[in-house]
Amino acid sequence: MTGFGHAAIHHENTQIEVDIRSVNSRFLDLSFKLPDELKTSETAARESVGQRFSRGKIEVRAFVHRHAAASGLPNLDSLQQVQLFAAQVATLVPGARTLSVHELMGWSERMASQAASSPGNASAEVETAFTQALDQAASALLAARAREGEKLAQGLQERIDGLTTLAANAGPLIPVAVAAQRAKFLERFASIWAEASGTNTGTELPSQVHDRALTEAVAFAIRIDVAEELARLNVHLAEATRLLKKGGDIGKRLEFLIQELHRECNTLGSKSTSVELTQISMDMKVLVEQMREQVQNLA
Repeated sequence: MTGFGHAAIHHENTQIEVDIRSVNSRFLDLSFKLPDELKTSETAARESVGQRFSRGKIEVRAFVHRHAAASGLPNLDSLQQVQLFAAQVATLVPGARTLSVHELMGWSERMASQAASSPGNASAEVETAFTQALDQAASALLAARAREGEKLAQGLQERIDGLTTLAANAGPLIPVAVAAQRAKFLERFASIWAEASGTNTGTELPSQVHDRALTEAVAFAIRIDVAEELARLNVHLAEATRLLKKGGDIGKRLEFLIQELHRECNTLGSKSTSVELTQISMDMKVLVEQMREQVQNLA
């Protein structure tokens, strides 16, 4: 299921942003694109995301932005290191020029920035902020996917209702088809008997011929009977409705039900003896295929 989540956490003069997005996939596929200083946090982040999602191709991106301190004061640790280095240079090079205050501050800021951006040098506060931002972004993605899931569930239910209506319309057509075919069998046997015996077409059939005609009509009625198919179809539709109301990770179970629905629709079409029943079977197949496409987007 597709979706997007974003979160930003501020800590002193540092801002950590996390973007997490997902596209459809039958399995869980995680990818992380983190700055070097957060590389050591990837394993824990991968485990955290894996616990919250079961399907989808999910990409996580993190960004670390640093800004100048509001007070304009340099990092004291970096400043002390620059002063110590300058003193060592003065000892080795007696005529070296003393650094100005502006130069000392510039060098200390560059050293602090390089130390913070070095691989594995993220402070505990930055790592904590990243974890919080990741959790918030994942929650936003889950909410986005839930909203999309509600829309998909609504569309699926509309098609289930359409299939239920078509199944209800197909039921009464079977007795009508059986009665019509029974009349045709009797008419055809009467015509053949009249031609063979040299009697009038309206002559009453002998009991043996009449019974044979009825036997053929019964056999035909059994062949075209779709009561079992319609019953199974309704059972599958009821189960699909139950799953949609239940929610959760139902994509695979719905895929199986759709396979069964498609099988019953095919059987219904193969047993059809009327244009109306054939049209119902075709309309059912269209709805089932639409359901199949939508289910691919469910988590």
